[in-house]
Parts: sequence; C-alpha cells; structure tokens
Amino acid sequence: MDIVIRRARPEEYTAVGELTAQAYLGDGLLDFGESDAYLGELRDVAKRAAAADVLVAVEGARVLGGVTFVPAGGPMADIARPGEAEVRMLAVSREARERGAGAALVHACVDRAREVEGCVRVVLSTQRTMHAAHRLYERLGFTRCPARDWNPIPDLDDILLLTYELTL
Repeated sequence: MDIVIRRARPEEYTAVGELTAQAYLGDGLLDFGESDAYLGELRDVAKRAAAADVLVAVEGARVLGGVTFVPAGGPMADIARPGEAEVRMLAVSREARERGAGAALVHACVDRAREVEGCVRVVLSTQRTMHAAHRLYERLGFTRCPARDWNPIPDLDDILLLTYELTL
C-alpha cells in the first residue's frame, strides 16, 4: 500500500497529536517528560490547524506521521521571516520510520512553499540530538544556518535549536 500525504482531517486530530507527542517523548526530546509544557502544543492539532496547514502521512486509514506547514508567518511561525515558509513538529510513528513518510511530509511542505507567492525559502528548527532528522533534512537539500540558531526558553541556556534552510 502507498503512503499518501494530505491535509489532516478533524477526526484525525487526536491521533496526530498523540502520535506527535509520543514520538517526541519516545525519542527523549522533551526536557521535562509528561510535564513538559510543549507537550500540550504537540497534542493540540486543532489549534495548529486553525493557524497553519497540518499534513499527515497515511497508509489506508492509518496515520503514520504528521507535520505542520506554516506558509507565511502567523502565530505558528517561530523563525520564518518575510518570504519564508516554516516546517514545524515533524513526527513519524516509530513503527513507520525508515519507510519514507518523513521525507514525503517534508517534500510536501517544500512543494507547498513553492506555490506560495513570494516564498523564496523554507526554514525549520531542530534539536541538537535529532540526528536522524538532521540527516533527512540534509539529504533533502536543507543546509545548516548557524547564524539563525535560537533558544526558545531564554532562561535555559542549554536548550539551543538548530536552524536549517532550503532556498527554493
């Protein structure tokens, strides 16, 4: 069966949110585990879908992964500047990894960015420990942009998000 990328449906929001939360928790990406405030953001797909495009990778009726595509700023943008789209919260279920779902989701975001008038670049942030994600982004043509690395929690110096960009 083929993996299909499409916009998430409201009846899938809970599944996408839980898949995303479990991917981040399972990979040790949340500093405070279940009490991490960001976990609520990961689970709140309805909020994301109201402000950006939430895409899913599905196989039949099964959701394999999801991503949030921010076409041009707005409340879901963390680092996008004018003329940039942003990719956020990419997650693939552990069982579906190494099957191309993550790459397909990123490709879909890049394709959407190319359709946004005036968009010249796609940007994203990733944690230092997300080595598999780094390899994926680099394989897809993204390059590191250290000058744009940033800290989402200024009081905690050890949290630094790495920035990648792809010029369209």
